[in-house]
Amino acid sequence: MASEPTKKPGTNNPRAKELYDEAGKLFEENKFDEAIKLYTEAIEKDHDYASAYFNRALSFAILNQYDSAVKDADKVLEIEPESCDAPYVMGIISEYKHDTDAAIEWYEKSLKNNPHYEQARARLNALKQRTGSAGAKVLASGKESESKTVVEEGQLKQVRWFTSNTMFKDVVGMEKQKELIHDNIILAMTKPELLRAYGKKLGMGALFYGPPGCGKTHLVRAIAGETKAKFIVANINEIVDMYAGNTEKNMHAIFKQARENAPCIIFFDEVDALGTKREGEQQSTMRMAVNQFLQELDGVEKNPEGIFVITATNQPWDVDPALKRAGRLGESIYVPQPDYKTRKAAFQYNTKKMPLAKGIDYGRLARATMGYSHADITEICDKTALRVAAEEDRTGKKRKIRMSDFLSIIKKRPTTLDEWYSMVKKDIISKTETQIVEGKKQEIVKEGKLSAEEKARYRDLVKAVKTNSNSFQKGMKKFMRLVAVWMF
Repeated sequence: MASEPTKKPGTNNPRAKELYDEAGKLFEENKFDEAIKLYTEAIEKDHDYASAYFNRALSFAILNQYDSAVKDADKVLEIEPESCDAPYVMGIISEYKHDTDAAIEWYEKSLKNNPHYEQARARLNALKQRTGSAGAKVLASGKESESKTVVEEGQLKQVRWFTSNTMFKDVVGMEKQKELIHDNIILAMTKPELLRAYGKKLGMGALFYGPPGCGKTHLVRAIAGETKAKFIVANINEIVDMYAGNTEKNMHAIFKQARENAPCIIFFDEVDALGTKREGEQQSTMRMAVNQFLQELDGVEKNPEGIFVITATNQPWDVDPALKRAGRLGESIYVPQPDYKTRKAAFQYNTKKMPLAKGIDYGRLARATMGYSHADITEICDKTALRVAAEEDRTGKKRKIRMSDFLSIIKKRPTTLDEWYSMVKKDIISKTETQIVEGKKQEIVKEGKLSAEEKARYRDLVKAVKTNSNSFQKGMKKFMRLVAVWMF
């Protein structure tokens, strides 16, 4: 659950704003009853203060006063029909009521209103992983163990682990990445005595970084399959808790269970949401989470055999530097968007069980999806299969999947990466702005958030962002895709 209230002004009433800010401080101190009183006073000053309703709803939800929380969330939707916050809190309430289907619907609505709402996306992904719903990242090709995740009063009592049947042969392309993973991870887990014989210190952590949907999670499943190790998916929403001490206990519980089930891989997806940089205004609970994460990693470093920690992120520059030092998550492996050869292989792999008509041109499909991610291609193949199956259901006539079916889906399915590249461009690229100062034009250079060291360390991703957010390159990709879809 969110560990701090959303801070949007949302009012022209100065007194309402003062009460709202005071309530926010009480919220951060876990004084929820007192915060509710001040949020209520703020609402009395401004009856359309959406942010006050929203944060009061969060407070009610924490206190298990769900009916009151729902009323406030409904009020937010009445004031702001396109709000992403209200569906988010409704999703949290549904989770607390153990109504998983409703929670998924609310998180999806939140993301529909704001596709970049990462908290909602993290919770949605975690729910789908636990329930095996469509789109689940890990259960799709992993085998669930008999153990279940057990959470009592915000504390992890038991963590579910998996085994995987996925192997490197199931990972198309990425030969360079697979070689790095074999040498740095698989050998350390399967042949530690070989590395020791040459005086090699055993690694225990790695950071996979790259654009979203390009195969980071799939690689982790393959590592588990190649090493025959169990793996634990550490869900951020199950680790971070409102109440003091629970987050640290949950982190410790995950590593404790990994030790008991060695050899074991612990996988933290979207690690930037948990191991974010410890900066001045960061919530104290998140600071404690990072500190505990560091402590657990240091424990593994002292006795690394049998445990390997793999993390993944789309934005490595947001991960706390202390986590990335040698001996912790020292090995950084870039997972790029698929090139032409890999996209072609991805279509071949995803369609090998489909009843295909003659004339499927995989090269043309690869050109038509220039700039697409692995996840995009998987979804295109899945929707193409659904298109033909639904047609048979309506007409009663069975037929094979044709090239035109794939092209019809591609026409309606733009890549998700173009928007992501544009979004992160502002974080990493300096830009010059012209401002009027005392009647004179002045050029102000606004630096991105990356340090010189980070630019060098993540140069592959920085280069990809610059290239793919370039107007000329975007135009060229669009032209190439149009030619492939409409002509040849």
